[in-house]
Amino acid sequence: MTRMKTDPPKKYKDFTARYPKLAEAWDSIHEAGAAGPLDAKTQRLVKLAVSIGALREGAVHASARKALDMGITVEEMEQVVALAAGTLGMPATVAAFTWVRDVTHKPQS
Repeated sequence: MTRMKTDPPKKYKDFTARYPKLAEAWDSIHEAGAAGPLDAKTQRLVKLAVSIGALREGAVHASARKALDMGITVEEMEQVVALAAGTLGMPATVAAFTWVRDVTHKPQS
């Protein structure tokens, strides 16, 4: 997968500094999961979908940030959200939509 253009959040950096062995294990899990036939873009969209399905707001935010860094369009991410509607129902899907938009429609500084 493509390296992020933006830095991870400070809370993540603080946690991994405090628990470097967990950070190493996390990196190993990521590497093992990334090994296979799916390209980086597809992997990122799948990870976004899983985050949405698990209703993990922070993971949706992170996946959306990483997707933007990779050049994945807002429209592509929003289609992933729309695909979740039949499984999750409207309230959860609307929540996920807002989580993606928290990142994609952030005011430029």
